[in-house]
Order: sequence, then C-alpha cells, then structure tokens
Amino acid sequence: MARYTDSVCKLCRREGEKLFLKGTRCYSPKCAIDRRGNPPGEQGGQFRRKESDYGNQLRAKQKIRRLYGVFERQFRRYFKRAQRMKGLTGENLLMLLESRLDNVVYRLGIGDSRAQARQLVQHGHISVNGRKTNIPSYVVSPGDEITVRDISKSLTFFKERVQILESGKTPGWLRLDTNNLSATVLAAPTREDIEFTLNEQLVVEFYSR
Repeated sequence: MARYTDSVCKLCRREGEKLFLKGTRCYSPKCAIDRRGNPPGEQGGQFRRKESDYGNQLRAKQKIRRLYGVFERQFRRYFKRAQRMKGLTGENLLMLLESRLDNVVYRLGIGDSRAQARQLVQHGHISVNGRKTNIPSYVVSPGDEITVRDISKSLTFFKERVQILESGKTPGWLRLDTNNLSATVLAAPTREDIEFTLNEQLVVEFYSR
C-alpha cells in the first residue's frame, strides 16, 4: 500500500499553516511553520504567481486530504460516496472524514496526531463495539463504543495517556470515559465540529469541472 514517506512538515509549509501533523512538536519552537514559514522548494515561493480558480480549488482539496491523511484515490471514493448521500456534498465529505476511526482516536486525545492514531489502530490497540478493529478508515456511527483493548491498557503509553486525557477537551459528539480509556459516539459530527478553516465547496467545484 502506498504511503507518504517525505517530511510531513513540508505539507504544512505548502499550505502555509499548521495542520498539526506531528502532534506535540507542532506546539514547540521546533515547528517548521514557526521556523520557516515559506513553501518548500528552492525558490521558497518567492516567485509565486496569483492562483487561478483551478489552483484555489486544488489547494482546498489538498489541504483537506493532507489534514486527514488520505491519498487521492481514497479521497475521490469519499467524494463519490458523499454525492450519493442526502444533503450538501461538501459537508457530507467532511463528515465522512471526521467519522474515520483514526480521526476519532485522535480527536479523543488518545493519539497526539492523526498519524499516531492511525498507527494505534493498525497495531490492533483499538476495539469498536467489543471487536478489535485495525482499519483506520472504518467509519463510526452514533452508538458505537470505541475502547482501548484490555491487553493494551497495561502498556506504558496508555497508562501515561490517562493523565493527559484528564486535561484534554473532547468534541461534543463524543463522550470519553478517561479512566477506562473508552468513548461513545453520541451523534454524527456536524460542520461546526470541524476544528479547521476548510472550504469544501471548492472541492466540489474541483471534481465538478
């Protein structure tokens, strides 16, 4: 399976803002955006031209795709699925991405970044409704129970995570039980639950060309 192997800090620099792809490092002075805010490449964006409509649409798509850590083919599948759903296609797309299991694990604070949360899921530390689920793209539904598996709770990482979670903030559509490292999906996420400034309408326009 294809995966991105270059520095993820380049992705933030390309978008010109923090996407928090490296967890706690993004809050430290080591953050690439704070040290070098210019885009990657030899020219560093100093001769950047005015973006066309297509360029703006592409940037909007790339920003969302990179934020949630999905590749183009998978992202296009999400878009087609969003088109078949009732409501606005752009909002449906964001709700599908926000409901991914790896994103839920990240939003609960169990992972410092979506990449780390994805790794925790892939390594079999997470169960959904009592069953081990190692598919990061699994889409959760209201009523689902997400739990760190009992066999994993004895690991140092998860023991330390309990203290971190006590001071964290949980989205309103999720209910977290810190002591048991478990959570319940109370409702489907809404557009207001997205923590970043995203322009999903430009993505719809990009795929509608």
